[in-house]
Amino acid sequence: MKGLLVLSTIFFLAINTLYFWEGNLGSWLIPLTLFLLILYIVLIIALFNQIRLSVMEKFVVKSRLLVIVFLTFVLVSTAIRPFGIIDFKKFERDNLLVAQREGVANCTVTLKLKDNMTFVQRNICFGITDTKGKYHLKNDTIYFDNMEPGRHETIFYEFAIVTRPRPVKPEKYTHLTLYKNATDTSGLELVITKNELHKIKLKIQN
Repeated sequence: MKGLLVLSTIFFLAINTLYFWEGNLGSWLIPLTLFLLILYIVLIIALFNQIRLSVMEKFVVKSRLLVIVFLTFVLVSTAIRPFGIIDFKKFERDNLLVAQREGVANCTVTLKLKDNMTFVQRNICFGITDTKGKYHLKNDTIYFDNMEPGRHETIFYEFAIVTRPRPVKPEKYTHLTLYKNATDTSGLELVITKNELHKIKLKIQN
């Protein structure tokens, strides 16, 4: 029973700390997710077996009852909150700009600029890769600094340019194009879903 407690504890911790390490897994996310799913099924089978044994023992073995209670908690909480009991995203800094692009096979690129002048770009395509760093503004251009490329990423975009819609409306943009360097003529175009960068500009002016 000790082994079952250890296994269920590891599973519980893995699920509830997913927020902190999923972005570093890259293509390993899929096999690890499959492993956790299999482990979840194994724990369900183990729970029913422990209940069966406890019935045969007429519920007199307290250690087995403890295992049953803990296993039930782990399995039920995972079923209700598969990404962890605590929603750590609620503690993130506010997003001033969010831009996204969806490609083939439901692959997505999402860039978030935070109010503390940091950014996170998440690539989801048969895995999850996070690239983090800082940024600064110069007119309508966003420059990326101190990049920390995620797994399987070797380079990142040096800057991005926001594009005004027509007719022009102050502080509202529709697209964000990322460029690897000054000679990059194609870039990667994202659709802006939120833009409050004017808050940074007002703060700088004050």
